[in-house]
Amino acid sequence: MTDLPSTARFALPLLAMAQAQKEVTHNEALTLLDALVQPVVEAGPLTAPPVSPVAGQGWIVGSGATGAWDGEDGALAVWTAGGWRFVGPRAGMRTHRLSDGAWLRFDGATWVEPDTVASPAGGATTDSEARAAIDAVILALVGHGLLI
Repeated sequence: MTDLPSTARFALPLLAMAQAQKEVTHNEALTLLDALVQPVVEAGPLTAPPVSPVAGQGWIVGSGATGAWDGEDGALAVWTAGGWRFVGPRAGMRTHRLSDGAWLRFDGATWVEPDTVASPAGGATTDSEARAAIDAVILALVGHGLLI
């Protein structure tokens, strides 16, 4: 935005004393909050922006991004009526990816997907009821989007 003061975590613009046109700064902060509160992305990481984004849609910017996303590697990119807005992620931040239902977590360096949990196998004694119960738990966790 400008060199106005901003918040420490996500650089949301703050209003300044005696600032003219405070609505511009306030609206920018609301736009960024709209993208950050329970963030959802269409897909990603992608290296090129989509051709026809709709206001409110977001993506994860991949490494080596091009075009309007150049230099924004790893950021959340959100299309707004005013164009692209980028938010640099912080360690521990999570987002839901609509293309496959996965929950992604930013580990401080990259966006990571949860590990796939395999069904139980092996062992000296096979307990089919226990394996069926574990499979049911795994299936329920996948259904809730907690596992993939």
